[in-house]
Amino acid sequence: QVQLVESGGGLVQPGGSLRLSCVASGSIFSINDMGWYRQAPGKQRELVAHIISGVSTSYADSVKGRFTISRDSAKNTVYLQMNSLKPEDTAVYYCNAGVLGQPMGPIRRYWGQGTQVTVSS
Repeated sequence: QVQLVESGGGLVQPGGSLRLSCVASGSIFSINDMGWYRQAPGKQRELVAHIISGVSTSYADSVKGRFTISRDSAKNTVYLQMNSLKPEDTAVYYCNAGVLGQPMGPIRRYWGQGTQVTVSS
């Protein structure tokens, strides 16, 4: 009963910027954490950035200093600001969220469908 809808992907030149958005909706009491993953063809899915409680963040070494993860005031949307993009950033980017459907309930994980990011000249 929880859906994650991603947007913001597309084609960008090296050195350019994109901002990805992911909106969670459905039976949500609260969101424990949200993150962005990416998967390039022939590679395993990897964690790009993660945020808990809207303040504690972590990043893959390959994107530190270039990407920024954040959540909006409603705590149901996560963003990934991507600057200084490189061809190796090309991948399908997936949103993930840990969601509580009720107070004191279990944290269940949900995935978005993914959005394509292509960095090429």
